Amino acid sequence: MLEKILILDFGSQYTQLIARRVRELNVYCEIHPYNHLPEIGDDVRGVILSGSPCSVRESDAPDLELDLVPEGIPVLGVCYGAQLMAHKAGGFVLPSEIREYGRARLSRVDSHFDLLKEIDPDSQVWMSHGDTIKQLPQDFDIIASTSSVEIAAFKMKEKPLYGIQFHPEVTHSLQGKTLLRNFVVHICQCAQDWTPDIFVETTVAELKEKLGVDKVVLGLSGGVDSSVAAVLINKAIGENLYCIFVDNGLLRKNEFEDVLHSYKDMGLNVIGVDAKEKFYASLEGKTDPEAKRKAIGRTFIEVFDEEAHKIQDVKWLGQGTIYPDVIESVSVKGPSATIKSHHNVGGLPEKMHLKVVEPLNTLFKDEVRRVGKSLEIDPAILGRHPFPGPGLGIRILGDITAEKVRILQEVDALFISGLKEQGHYDNVWQAGAMLLPVQSVGVMGDERTYENVVALRAVTSVDGMTADWCHLPYEFLGEVSNNIINRVKGVNRVVYDISSKPPATIEWE
Repeated sequence: MLEKILILDFGSQYTQLIARRVRELNVYCEIHPYNHLPEIGDDVRGVILSGSPCSVRESDAPDLELDLVPEGIPVLGVCYGAQLMAHKAGGFVLPSEIREYGRARLSRVDSHFDLLKEIDPDSQVWMSHGDTIKQLPQDFDIIASTSSVEIAAFKMKEKPLYGIQFHPEVTHSLQGKTLLRNFVVHICQCAQDWTPDIFVETTVAELKEKLGVDKVVLGLSGGVDSSVAAVLINKAIGENLYCIFVDNGLLRKNEFEDVLHSYKDMGLNVIGVDAKEKFYASLEGKTDPEAKRKAIGRTFIEVFDEEAHKIQDVKWLGQGTIYPDVIESVSVKGPSATIKSHHNVGGLPEKMHLKVVEPLNTLFKDEVRRVGKSLEIDPAILGRHPFPGPGLGIRILGDITAEKVRILQEVDALFISGLKEQGHYDNVWQAGAMLLPVQSVGVMGDERTYENVVALRAVTSVDGMTADWCHLPYEFLGEVSNNIINRVKGVNRVVYDISSKPPATIEWE
């Protein structure tokens, strides 16, 4: 039985970060909206209540009947979660006299309590709240304070219920991981045995049982997620997995041939489909980003469906959906709002009357890479930067033509190869080039030019949920810019994007 921690989401921007920290302890956890509480069985070792932008004092504030958590299961409330626990038990939550946001230091720590073992009395923590707990019920103990927040942490006397007013999941809380380890490992007594090898072993066994001798068709993209999903399914059912790799004309330079070759070397049963002209025709005249996405998605469905129907008796559609896709696709009152629609092509399973199998839908991106390493997948595939499903279609701003694709492929190839040659590629989460619908005046060989502008984009991130622009050396950027302008006909200006996410997104469309 796979033991787990449940994380109930009240809408905090940090909820996924809590999950990541728990996973780093080799303990499995799941995020669920507070108002879609799953059945809590013997496999649940503990529950964490997230923060929230809301106030427990609001009439329509997110609410949870704590009695729904079975007696004896430890609960940790973080910020709003702590305030909700105190409020529902009869304590007083009031507006803070001064909004508490940013670094603070604990001034008192009662390390007799398991939650605070090995936490220093002056440990730095991260506060982010407009309300504060002013008074606890009599059956609660204050176990930590700061100079301005008397009730920074508490415990219910007779039950394993804890609350903290700060955020242990962010790196600014310097001993936050120790606190989460105390809760997950010591209080909840999780075994820390959820590893990539165990994931592979259990997932392959589950796939064998679920799929039996059925046939599965899966669309490969050349990226990490679909590749790892394909190898997992292949280990379970072998030749009954049929992979389809579609060239939509919006891939990177030489990507179709290179990736197709690498897949066949991995022993996968792969069908390559050249559908460039169909995609270009579907995109003709379209400039709106959403219209382009829909056209690409619709054409992919048509091409994939046509190829899949050439295979007899397919029952399942395999997809490389990962956990952030699942979380971001859920939109309920309170928890984190949906920012993007599901990245996999919607409508395909229904159109083809197929059941869906998603072996990675509980993993974050870095966990997928670790599983891929356990499966001994080529590091060149595992180390590849994420690449958007619509490909260069959303990196060419405005309408799409074969000539614009050619220009951007050449620019992108010079940028990516430069990152690899100079040793920067593995330090970047994602990089690419954008072709802007802008032309600028330039001078080449004493002649006036009026050509295209391209923007280079490189970001650092852990899972793509937030990202910072990558501080690449000026010398490198200068060399890449010079190479692009000299070698790519049609480009006479290169700019570098220094926007972080948020407020910007990683892609431009």
